[in-house]
This record gives sequence, C-alpha cells and structure tokens, in this order.
Amino acid sequence: MAGRHRGRGTGSAFALKAMQSLLYGRDADRAAKTRARLGVVLVGFALVYAVIAGRLVLYAMAADSHLVRRPVAVATSRPDILDRNGEVLATDVKVPSLFAEPSRIQDSGGDPDEATELLVGVLPGLDSREVRDRLASRRRFAWLKRDITAVQQQAVHHLGLPGIGFLPENKRVYPTGNELSHVVGYVNIDNDGKAGIEKWIDRRGLADLHRAGFGVDGEQEPVSLAVDLRVQHALRDELVTARDHYSADAASAVVLDVNTGEIVAMVSVPDYNPGNPGEALDPARINRLTGGVYEMGSTFKALTIAMALDSGKVTLNSSFDASTALHYGHFTISDYHPQNRSLTVPEVFTYSSNIGAARIALTMGVEHHKAFLRKVGQLDQLHTELPESAEPIVPRQWGELNTVTIAFGHGLSVAPLQAVMGVAAIVNGGFLIPPTFLRRTEAQARAMAVRVVKPQTSIAMRYLMRLNVEKGTATRADVKGYYVGGKTGTAEKVIHGHYARHRLMTDFMAVLPADDPRFLLLVMLDEPKATSETHGFATSGWNAAPVTADVIARIAPLLGLEVRPDLPPADRLILPAARH
Repeated sequence: MAGRHRGRGTGSAFALKAMQSLLYGRDADRAAKTRARLGVVLVGFALVYAVIAGRLVLYAMAADSHLVRRPVAVATSRPDILDRNGEVLATDVKVPSLFAEPSRIQDSGGDPDEATELLVGVLPGLDSREVRDRLASRRRFAWLKRDITAVQQQAVHHLGLPGIGFLPENKRVYPTGNELSHVVGYVNIDNDGKAGIEKWIDRRGLADLHRAGFGVDGEQEPVSLAVDLRVQHALRDELVTARDHYSADAASAVVLDVNTGEIVAMVSVPDYNPGNPGEALDPARINRLTGGVYEMGSTFKALTIAMALDSGKVTLNSSFDASTALHYGHFTISDYHPQNRSLTVPEVFTYSSNIGAARIALTMGVEHHKAFLRKVGQLDQLHTELPESAEPIVPRQWGELNTVTIAFGHGLSVAPLQAVMGVAAIVNGGFLIPPTFLRRTEAQARAMAVRVVKPQTSIAMRYLMRLNVEKGTATRADVKGYYVGGKTGTAEKVIHGHYARHRLMTDFMAVLPADDPRFLLLVMLDEPKATSETHGFATSGWNAAPVTADVIARIAPLLGLEVRPDLPPADRLILPAARH
C-alpha cells in the first residue's frame, strides 16, 4: 500500500513537472506553449461551469421536493433610516405572509373548494373567487395574503390544510407617522422604495441586489439623515396651526444649514402616512418644496439686488426712479406700497418696490440677469437625494419684459428649495452649496461649493435682510434675541393662464442670525385668507412673516442658537463691515 501511494505521488510529480516544462520551459515550442496554456484555461472554465450546472441540478431537484421555492416577490430587508440624533424614522419588522402550493394541494388529494371555504372563514378579507382560482391552478406557488397577524397565522395553522404555509417577510414601519413622510417616502408591499429617501436607497443599488437574490436579510448599515426630528416636529406643528388659522390650502417650510447645505427639517402639509401609501397618490399631498414649482414673489428681489451689488455697477447708495409705474404694452408694473419718488437700494428692498427691482435688473441687462440666475441655480433642475424634483419653468423667449417681471419674482417658476439654495448663497459669504438630506461637514460642503458673489456682497445682503425686519415689510417676523433677517414674498397664482388677484402664494425667507448666518428658513402658505387681525390683507407680511416668527421661537433653541439681547441695529452691527 505504501509503495503504491509513493508511486502515485511520483507519477503526479512527474506529470506536473512535464506540464511546467511544456508551459514555461525554455526549449518548448512557442506554439505548443500557447496551445497548452489555452487548454489549461478551457479546462478551468469547464470545471467552473460543471460546478454551476451541478448546483442548478440540485436546486431543481429540491424544487420538485416538498421544499417550497422562494418566490421572487418576497419583501426583502432594508436599512434603517435615522435622524441626525439616531432616532429611528423607518425600520423593518418581521411579519408572516400566507402562501399556497396549488400543485401539492391537488397531488395530495386536497379539494380547492373546501380549502377556499375554510380559509375565507378565518380570513374574511380574502376574495373567495380569487383564492379558489389560485388554489385550482397547477402553479407551484401563489400568494394568498401578505402581512397577516399572529392571531390569523395561528387560526390558519389550526386548519391543518396541506400545501398551505407561511413565509416570514419584512414589513416597513414608520414610527414617526406623517411627520417625515415627504422626506423618508414609502415602500410597496414588496419593500421596494417608491418615494423619498426610500427610493434613493434603491437607486443606490439595493433594488438590484434584491433582484439578484443578495442582501435579503443581512444586517445593513443605517442611513443617517441630516434631519432633526425635534425640529421637524415643531415645524410641522406650527405649519398645521398656521394652515388652519389662515384657512390656507397648504403650508410648507424648510430649514437649511447655510454653511453645509444640510436640510435640518422639511414639511409640506397636507402630507400622508407612509404606512398607507395610497394617500401619497393624492395630488394635494405632493411635496411642494421639491416636487412643485412656483413664482416666489418678492423673495426674488434679494437675488436681483445681490446681482447688481456684486457687479459693482450698483451700490447701497444708488437710487432708482420709482415715481411712476412702468408700462410695457398692455402691462403696467406698479408698487404695492408706492412711494412715488426715487428710492435708494435699501429702500427698494424694505419697501419691496417692484419698480425699483425692475429698474435695477434693467441696469444690468437681460443677458447678465439670465447668467446670474443660472449661476445661483435658478434656471436648471435641482437634484437632491429625493427623486421628486420638478424642473423650473423658464421663459422660452427671454426679453426685456421677462427680466422686468422676474426681477420681482413673477414670470419664472422654481422649486422652493431651489430658491432657498440661491438665497443661502448670497448670505453665507457667497458660496452656492447643493442641498442635501444626508449628513455633511462644513469642510465637505466647502470642497464642493462654488463662489457666486463676493464676500462684501454677502455682507450687504445680510444688512438689507436685517434692516427689512427692523423697519421694512418684515417687522412681524422679528423675534427678540435672535437677530432675524428676512424678505417677504407674495405672488398671484396663475389660474387658466391668467393671474388671479385674490389667489395668492405667500412666502417668507428668514436668515438667522443675520449678522453671522447659520440657518435659512422658508415658510410658504398656499392661498391664505385674510383674518380679523390682518385687517383684510392676505399678503406675506401679514401671514407668512408672523408664522415664521412663531416657528423661530420654537426651533431656535433646538438649533442651538443662543439668545442675544440688546444687539445694536443693522446700520451699526452689519453695515460698517459691508462698506469696507
């Protein structure tokens, strides 16, 4: 025995040595070497395919046994979604789902009619005709009911029906309910993301892994968002109250960190319950901040004035004639609060003069205006992690009249988050930073930021926004101790191709604190109605501005902003830096 073993070893060593000589020997014919190497490769591939074929045969034999093949549509697992503080926003729980093996039922002599009657008896929600058709088929597998309760599972189990079984599936649950529906999104019955961050997760490759049969139930790294659940809750609570108080059709708001681009909170009501995805299909429940486009009204004057100041052709001391209305054919451009005189740039801003803003834009010219708005991200579709992203509506033929109206926020419709990004850039030192729903450091943000205005321009805009809260159209947005700056915006909605004078979209853009900005807050109300305390007015200064003040009072402490009482006015605290 030992001799034969040594003989085999000697023979193997000789064969190996011969093979090495053929493949690598110096004296071997080159063509012979090539053929030998190709032969080795082919043999290797043949062995691999043989193994695969063998596994497929075993799988097929197992499928014909009493073991159930795993159906393609099993709800697979997903990573948890967390807020910036680790609070769970979405997670999976295991639930049983009821299935049948119709061919096995019939092969074992079972009666589909009797099985149907028994199943419908313990699960009244089942469609008896549909169940009967499935049980009478010759399929190997058929779902009967997804996501059943433990009590229902026990009741079916006690029926003792052959060919009826249960598969554990992953069911997505949302502990916060409606509060983050437009951010987190929702999934379908198979746990596939259909909106929001859930859909973004699938687009990153999770859906492909599931289809390939990988990543089914393994532990996955959680997705940590920039959203703060505490701020989100307070923001939504104030918006729901405001919508009811002003009888508005809808209300929305977003809180953005101007130095990182992180979205700390975003609410659009009416919203929906992610656990009931059918609600998300209601057109009234869209995410107005990313999925809708609107004329933003006078908040766009901030961009118009920033453009002019940054060019050097206009300074804070420049004046523009607002003594009479502007006429363009059948169009008349007038002011809501006419001063009937020349206005300085700060006065154009604080009186929210349409005429002044139009003349400022005309000073810069149509092409310069278009180029600036493109530079600050207002003419191209905004892309974030959310798939719900509407394209701006830009004039096809952009002439002088378009520049006149766009200067004060009419004639160009953008996603509100887009406008927030642009205004953040003109107050944060001049850097355009793409918004994100994920965590991001200031260093990471600065690496991707693009400078769009000079630092001095940014300081001047902070001064104007604070001045507006001190004595302009935004006085009702002031919150003592937080040095709020801001700009009101009111736009008539376009209904059937015409502006409807009494159907308004109002918004307020707030920066806090104005002397050293950390956050930008946008509040929007869709068709707010006048109330007794607004004296018949429904413009932004009477609704969106005071709502913004209420929101800031709630969220500023949560954002880590300290109260700073008795700060000097803007012309003493901010203006000196703007002049250097």
